[in-house]
Amino acid sequence: MNEFDEIAAPAIVFPGQRAPERAYATAYDLIERRSPKEALEVIEAALEIEPADRGLRSLRAWAYLKRAQLNKAEAELRALVEEVPDDDWARHALGRALERQNRLAEALPHLRLAYAMSGEYDHGAAVLRVERFLSS
Repeated sequence: MNEFDEIAAPAIVFPGQRAPERAYATAYDLIERRSPKEALEVIEAALEIEPADRGLRSLRAWAYLKRAQLNKAEAELRALVEEVPDDDWARHALGRALERQNRLAEALPHLRLAYAMSGEYDHGAAVLRVERFLSS
């Protein structure tokens, strides 16, 4: 690196930013940086403009999970799964929200279905984890 190389700085975040197309990227970045509270501020402002935006609603559910606001996450995820039953991410996240509330018997069908749809390792590991807890 020499004196002329540019250093990338993190994006400036404006919590009042309302444009839904920009809000998604900003909120995603905030959640990745472990700032779900700030992400929720951005998401809520954008959802006032586009309340049905699935991407923003999915991010809101993810932020709720990160903040351990499990009842809110569950409600959002149930709505997302009801609207699009083959959304494996929403179904897996719903299973995880239920698991974290120690509602394992309710969580398992969602986790199994998400794994069947996606084949992702993490989804399979969640199924095994819950099955083991239920069998012990």
